[in-house]
Amino acid sequence: MTTQSVSTANTGVEARDPWLPMIVIALAQILLSFNISALPVSIGAIVDEFNTTPASVSTALVVYSLVVAGFVMLGAKLGRLLGSRLMFQVGVAVFGVAMGAMAFSTSDRAMIQVQGIAGLAAVIVVPSLVVLIASHYRGAQQAQALGYLGAAQASAGVLAFLIVGTLGTLAGWRIPFGLLVFLAIAILILSFRLRPVERQPGVGIDGVGAVLAAASVMLISFGFNSLNDWGLVLRRPGAPFDILGLSPAPLLIVLGIFLGQAFFTWSNMRQRLDMPTLIDLRVLDSVKERAATFALLIIGGLGPAVNFLIPLYIQIVQGRSGLQTAVAVIPYSLAIFVGTAFSVRLFDRVSSRWLGRIGFVVVAAGLTLLAFTVSNDWGTPAVIFSLLVLGLGEGALLTLVFTVLVSASPKELAGDVGALRGTVNNLSTAVGTAVAGALAIGILSLNITSSVQNNPAIPPALLQQVNLDNVNFVSNDQLDELLAQTTATPEQQAEAVRINEAARLRALKMSFLILAGVALLAVLPASGLPNYAPSEVPSEAAPQPEPKGRGKKTAPA
Repeated sequence: MTTQSVSTANTGVEARDPWLPMIVIALAQILLSFNISALPVSIGAIVDEFNTTPASVSTALVVYSLVVAGFVMLGAKLGRLLGSRLMFQVGVAVFGVAMGAMAFSTSDRAMIQVQGIAGLAAVIVVPSLVVLIASHYRGAQQAQALGYLGAAQASAGVLAFLIVGTLGTLAGWRIPFGLLVFLAIAILILSFRLRPVERQPGVGIDGVGAVLAAASVMLISFGFNSLNDWGLVLRRPGAPFDILGLSPAPLLIVLGIFLGQAFFTWSNMRQRLDMPTLIDLRVLDSVKERAATFALLIIGGLGPAVNFLIPLYIQIVQGRSGLQTAVAVIPYSLAIFVGTAFSVRLFDRVSSRWLGRIGFVVVAAGLTLLAFTVSNDWGTPAVIFSLLVLGLGEGALLTLVFTVLVSASPKELAGDVGALRGTVNNLSTAVGTAVAGALAIGILSLNITSSVQNNPAIPPALLQQVNLDNVNFVSNDQLDELLAQTTATPEQQAEAVRINEAARLRALKMSFLILAGVALLAVLPASGLPNYAPSEVPSEAAPQPEPKGRGKKTAPA
């Protein structure tokens, strides 16, 4: 089907393999990423149909992401044991079934459960993507393929905003998810054109490591996602339990971090004893790999945070349709795609370290501009320019840090690098989405509470009729309906709407500004990136033995 890339001695031109396998791999990446991008765009329609809150959509996103992050390392091992192409095909098929169930879901609870199933399918697809690229391409074509994989992920965001925005407005939010079923079928048919990756029956699976990794990721993600409902420090009424009056949410985060450290300690011990580990820790041996991992964790969280805040404000606050949201966010999505697709061209001219530093500064600048320019009129030129700046920096960083990870590891560790990418990417998505929701709602609550206190237009008797302990983003119409059930006069209702409008906008601005600060802090781990250009990605075209011990690595020159 495909031929091995070789250098032709007479011409000095490297033979190139066909791009059909890359098209199949890219379509699979689009399938996975489209689902995650479509949920925020559909937030308004889902909230209205299921009579729920935006937090339910956030929870669905978090459930998907934490399942992938928790079990993707196990999925990589299964790929080596049973064959990466077979696992790719099984995962795509199950994911397609899950999207069909998503299109017919009847409640927010069912939607969350379906996203959990989709996450389990993605667990075995995500690590296979890097292995399949490595088995089909060599040299410079591998670097191109890696860039195309990142571009496919970014293009899914563009397509989601366009397709979900248009079809969601004209025919309902369910139709786009139904279309993903047909895309999965097409990928499954085309996947038989991929080169099989030989099984490695001798691969061992570390069951204890799998439990520790999954528990760590899930506790961290669930803890962050519950901060708003359960309380940041003190227990809120919605918390299932408390410890001496403290909220269980931060305690879950601390316990998750502890189990994460236990996982690395356990894996180190097994590797010293020449026993199989869930992930080969050589992928995190060097400073540059750890720096790239931290950088991926940060930029991977900032993107989902922005993707959650923008539709939340446009649809819930401004009451606009999914199509209007798509139009408003297209510049941002296109900028991510452009930054992802063309950043590879800078690798030979700018070192990874400087490109990482510049990238995070650009992201911070875009978020800062967005904080100072965003208003109730979302589509102003200044806001669009801010989104373009933000998207270009984000897209370039996503490609850069992943390329650094795969270029710095031994060639037999493609599956482990893919698993690490999936874990970090989805953990950051879950944490970024959860933190964005908790941050925005927490600031909103503080803004509203401070605005109504000692406000002569809002008497204490009226405040007693409203639950200020459970503040959330609501439209003006929803607030009017709520106040209609109280003794509020028309003047008091008007003042309450004014306070709500100002508090919502201030919460959004402050959230973007805090995210900008996080992006600036990320310059520190970016300083640990290498000074050389990323080279060829790891390859597992041929079966490799299970690594023993902590063998030494050589970094590209």
